[in-house]
Amino acid sequence: MELWYSENHSEDVKFSIRVDKQLYTGKTDYQRIDVMTSKEFGTFLTLDGLMMVAEKDEFIYHEMITHVPMSVNPEIKNVLVIGGGDGGTVKQLVRYEGIENIDLVEIDRAVVEVSMRFFPGMRVGFEDKRVTVYYEDGLKFIRSKRNEYDLIIVDSTDPFGPGEGLFTREFYGNCSKALNENGIFVNQHESPYYDNYANSLVRAHSRIKGVFPIHKLYQAHIPTYPSGHWLFGFASNKFDPLKDLDADKWNKLGIKTEYYNTDLHKGSFALPNYVKELLENA
Repeated sequence: MELWYSENHSEDVKFSIRVDKQLYTGKTDYQRIDVMTSKEFGTFLTLDGLMMVAEKDEFIYHEMITHVPMSVNPEIKNVLVIGGGDGGTVKQLVRYEGIENIDLVEIDRAVVEVSMRFFPGMRVGFEDKRVTVYYEDGLKFIRSKRNEYDLIIVDSTDPFGPGEGLFTREFYGNCSKALNENGIFVNQHESPYYDNYANSLVRAHSRIKGVFPIHKLYQAHIPTYPSGHWLFGFASNKFDPLKDLDADKWNKLGIKTEYYNTDLHKGSFALPNYVKELLENA
């Protein structure tokens, strides 16, 4: 008997991975958590049946959500990560010696516990003394913060279930207030390819446009995510991700990456025409 993990990317498209073994399954107050292994993608974690992180390609997502803002402002000291309970984002952030503090807000403690157990390669961030984990709702956490962070990264699930509130105008407004005058806001921005995801992308972009004067999208190819074509949002009151890229300074840091580089940084903001047309409706 063969065991397959399948995820519907649209009503007519299904993505499947042959599973070697199911390592964990559990249900919390927020979601169902499953961990499986496969020959092609190694160990992978799903929440409510949706792919969150896979060993083989996680580096693409986590490098692009962290190194893009860090190369625009290498002087970032104080960081907030909302979501990111798998540890991949903080794993990248702790590589920067100049960062002094990282707050990670994850609503579901079990996501962190399960990830630390089954993804030991990503637990380094949780073991760094600069990282503080808060197990609470990111929506509530951000409301009381003012002029505090240099960088906010929203490493959230899709805008359904626990992640839904992290795609609202109120949330983006509170993030803007929590950033200092040099602050940068980065979020995962869904796929532009399938209608359901594209509609979420357009809604999010239109709301962010109403909050930040500088707002641009950039892209990466992530094989395990719907269509493989995934977007991120970059927003700020001050920094432009292209004009203010400090490539020389970032490259001198000597951070070894598997996907990100400063040439790719520039190219990732060059969007296909069909995506530009989507954004014109936002």
